[in-house]
Amino acid sequence: MTTLLLSLLFALVQAAVPGVRPLPAPLTVARWWDPPPTPYAAGHRGVDLSAPVGAEVRAVGPGRVHYAGRVAGRGVLSLTLPNGLRTTYEPVRALVAEGEAVTAGQVVAVLTEGSHCPAPCLHWGLLSGEAYLNPLTLLPRPAPRLLPDPGPAGP
Repeated sequence: MTTLLLSLLFALVQAAVPGVRPLPAPLTVARWWDPPPTPYAAGHRGVDLSAPVGAEVRAVGPGRVHYAGRVAGRGVLSLTLPNGLRTTYEPVRALVAEGEAVTAGQVVAVLTEGSHCPAPCLHWGLLSGEAYLNPLTLLPRPAPRLLPDPGPAGP
C-alpha cells in the first residue's frame, strides 16, 4: 500500500511542476535519496548533487520563497512550489528573500561551503506535506528515441 501511495505521489509531482535542473548539466549524484522506513528513522531525505562552491542554484519550478536563512549553521533556502510542494537547498547563500516570487530556472542561491559530503555538494530535498519525496522526480524525463529497423540480417 505504501509503495502504491508513493508511486501516485511521484506521478503527481511530475505532473505538477515543470522540472528545471537546480545546477548546470550534467548532474552528478554524490548520494542518492534513501527514505527512512519511519518518520524518525535514519535515512537520506534528499539527494546530494556534486558541484563546486560558488555554483549558481536555480529554482526547479515557479513558486515563492518559504524560508531563506540559517539552520544548524548552514544556509538554507526553501521554496513552495505549485500544489504545496516544497523544495529545499543547502548549504547556500540565498539571493532571494522570504515571500518573494520566483520563476522556474531563476538563479536563487549560490552554493557555499559547509557540506556534509566529502567534496562540495548541494543537498536538495522535496516535501509534500510531511512526506519526503525524491526530488529527482521533478526533473524532466528524456524522450525515448526509436531507431529504424535494420531489416533482416544478411546471409
